[in-house]
Amino acid sequence: MTEPLFRIDNLRLSLPDMTRKPLFGPAPRIEILKGLTFDIAAGSTIGIVGESGSGKSTLGRALVRLYEPTGGAIGFDGQDITHLSDAALRPLRRDLQVIFQDPFSSLNPRKSVGAIIAAPLLFHRVATSGADSRARVAAALGAVGLPRAFASRYPHELSGGQRQRVGIARAIALSPRFVLADEIVSGLDVSSQAQILDLLARLKDELKLTLAFISHDLSVVRRLCNRVIVMRGGEIVENRDTAALFDAPEHPYTRQLLAAIPLPEIDPGWLEAG
Repeated sequence: MTEPLFRIDNLRLSLPDMTRKPLFGPAPRIEILKGLTFDIAAGSTIGIVGESGSGKSTLGRALVRLYEPTGGAIGFDGQDITHLSDAALRPLRRDLQVIFQDPFSSLNPRKSVGAIIAAPLLFHRVATSGADSRARVAAALGAVGLPRAFASRYPHELSGGQRQRVGIARAIALSPRFVLADEIVSGLDVSSQAQILDLLARLKDELKLTLAFISHDLSVVRRLCNRVIVMRGGEIVENRDTAALFDAPEHPYTRQLLAAIPLPEIDPGWLEAG
């Protein structure tokens, strides 16, 4: 069998609870992730779902080592990255990219789109010259369906969907192996959501990406993902193939989430209406 891209073993993570911090001394810690064990196969698209506070975004940030676990292990491509220092992680960063939920706050408003996409190319020394950087920026924009001329625009000049495309372009410009997409369509209208999901699916296949898609919306996850992890209170309650989970959910919480998917209310006489 092929070695999974990620191998997660008994992952635990605690963070300071600033709501209970005393006037003097450190804040008490609260356990967010409570012993998670699972694999992510290379080339797969895994959905991570759950209500607010379930730990899904914390899990995503731990996978790309924006958080350091307090217990357990994270293996990436056969390498233990659980407690690697920032310096040791630096060569891996180009393979572990993130698309954030709010494209407006994650894009520097003082920099042009071209400079935003070029920044990681220059930091990781992927671009060898100014001309190479501009060519790579243009290619990344083209890959997400934006014209080359958008390189000179600024985030405030773009729509929400266009800003999210810039965020995607910045992530894929480095040709990563893994992309974490954290609630990236939650702030978009339905039409823009559909376009972004179609774009992600196409890029995943074309670039042979492994994708983790975090969402509270199971209907979105069903469209994009081939496997789903359902989280509740920092624990995994189900981890199954998407079709099996939707056809026959095993956990009561999963059934509750599925029951909450909004369905259109259809007027019984709509066929006969003018």
